[in-house]
Amino acid sequence: MNAPATSDSQPNAAFAFAALASLLALIALSLLWELWLAPVRPGAWALALKALPLACALPGVARKSLYTLQWASMLVLLYFAEGIVRGMSDAGLSATLAWLEALLALTFFVCALVYVAPFKRAARMNARAKKS
Repeated sequence: MNAPATSDSQPNAAFAFAALASLLALIALSLLWELWLAPVRPGAWALALKALPLACALPGVARKSLYTLQWASMLVLLYFAEGIVRGMSDAGLSATLAWLEALLALTFFVCALVYVAPFKRAARMNARAKKS
C-alpha cells in the first residue's frame, strides 16, 4: 500500500527521506565494511551479501510504500543487533563501523515508524468509523 498524498503526510515526508537516506548509508556501509574497510578475513566477501536484503527493500522505501517500510523496519533490527554485538566484541575500525551500523539501523527504524504511524492511526480511525 502506498502512502496517500494528503496534507497530513507532508510533515512526515522528512522522515521518509531520512529513512531512505539511512537505508542507503546502511547498504553502503555493509558493502564497504565487509569488502574493503575491515573484512573478517582478507578476501572473504560472503558477509557483504548481508546488504542484499536491504537492497530488496530499497525500491519500496523510495516509493514510501507503507508495507515495505513496515517489514524493513523489522528486518533492520537484525542489523542493529549485529552492530551491537560486533561493536562490543570487535576491536579497532571494525568496532567503530559496527557502532555506526547500529546507529544507522536505529535511525532507519525510528524514521520508518514515525512516518508510518499517522497512516496506521488513520486506518484504525476509519475502521472504527465504519463499525459505528
